[in-house]
Amino acid sequence: MIIYPAIDLIGGAAVRLLRGDYSKKTEYSSDPVSVALSFRERGARFLHLVDLDGAKTGSDVNFKTIEAIIRSCGMAVEIGGGIRDERTIEKYLDAGAHRVIIGTRAAEDPDWLASMVEKFTADRIAVGADCRDGRVMTRGWLDDSGAAIDEFFLRMGSLGVKDVIVTDISKDGAMSGPNTELYRRLAALGSPTVGASGGVTTLSDVEALLKTGCVSAIIGKALYENTVDLAEAIKTAEGRQC
Repeated sequence: MIIYPAIDLIGGAAVRLLRGDYSKKTEYSSDPVSVALSFRERGARFLHLVDLDGAKTGSDVNFKTIEAIIRSCGMAVEIGGGIRDERTIEKYLDAGAHRVIIGTRAAEDPDWLASMVEKFTADRIAVGADCRDGRVMTRGWLDDSGAAIDEFFLRMGSLGVKDVIVTDISKDGAMSGPNTELYRRLAALGSPTVGASGGVTTLSDVEALLKTGCVSAIIGKALYENTVDLAEAIKTAEGRQC
């Protein structure tokens, strides 16, 4: 299982939200490049970036900051938040992103998503499914797409999507542990693969996610609050002795 330390961006700063609520924001650093470098120093080879401004507006608000992180961190970077057209996909990939994550438009325009997967390949296009009470939410977790998460997950597989990153919004930033039941159920469907996001608080949570069949786990607030040692989490996820 791959560990992705996370940096969420608002106004160029590294922040965390509580359960997707933009009014409950904690700023951790005004220098997200240094945050990314600190993750690399602790052994990270992958990085998860989210433009939270972009998720709300549908534009690449924090592009300059994201580009600076990608060019300086030396990690394979995935980026999500507000990526809703081909131009933005190309812009991020040209900037050096390993892959982009499509959320809102994947739910609203599956035919377009399929065409992007075909053009850029499934290795460069992942899908983000942010769910609340079993429903997929869009536009910065503010709108209900009308799709149940299981139905959405299977639909993505039929469109050629290789990996879906699933966030349980109720767990995100809450430091209450991940929704392992949800991830186990989705992983059992077989395809696409599942990335877990939201709720990782302790090393035991990483161990629990390993047993669900997830191929990746995103860790955010637990790193900023120092309840998870990143180096130990990576070793655990990779099956190495801590």
